[in-house]
Amino acid sequence: MIPSFGNPALLFTALTHKSYANEHSTKETPVQNNERLEFLGDAIVNFIAAEWLYQQFPTLGEGRLTSLRAALIRAATLAQFAHNIGLPSMLNLGKGEEDSGGRQRANILCDAFEAVLAAIYLDQGMAAAQAFFVPLLEALAHTLLTENLDRDAKTLLQEWSQSVLNVTPRYQLFGTEGPDHAKRFKVEVWLGELMAATGQGPSKQIAEQMAAREALKMQNAVVSRLHSK
Repeated sequence: MIPSFGNPALLFTALTHKSYANEHSTKETPVQNNERLEFLGDAIVNFIAAEWLYQQFPTLGEGRLTSLRAALIRAATLAQFAHNIGLPSMLNLGKGEEDSGGRQRANILCDAFEAVLAAIYLDQGMAAAQAFFVPLLEALAHTLLTENLDRDAKTLLQEWSQSVLNVTPRYQLFGTEGPDHAKRFKVEVWLGELMAATGQGPSKQIAEQMAAREALKMQNAVVSRLHSK
């Protein structure tokens, strides 16, 4: 939940996309967009995540801490955090951005989340920013660790398939759906002559990652299916 603000104008600015500011600004009453707050929020997100991981996982080395932080603060994750706190319905968008699906666009949601975090910091200080952000990190970090979700799924699948099956994964796009502003890509991953799994995502790269992750979940089944051929 977003806390109450001593200066509500800060929150309004954090939720204001440049498209709204451009449509509503006049010489007499300019409207500020959230880009400056997003710039500050990006640094605060990095600091809070790094400090929390450092304190929470004292036995992890720099490499794993770095990969965990990258997974926790990448754009898709921050956009999901934005969804979790109800940010899409709160955004101030211009008409064109609204009509083209801007409330669901990951980069807009990610930027708005960072801007809101910066606004909390400026309004109430770092402790309040941490109290807002850390519970979101805690909810995700355990899953990332136990399922290796912070590691690149395509790399993990390639390492496993080459060592166990002596084959290199191949990815094949087999379809797309949805309008241009919200297109979803569908990808198959093949291990030799076996179609091991499928994945979907808002880009071909993300769909490939999802397909690889699904294939990793079915390693034993993949081996059995290949041996039965």
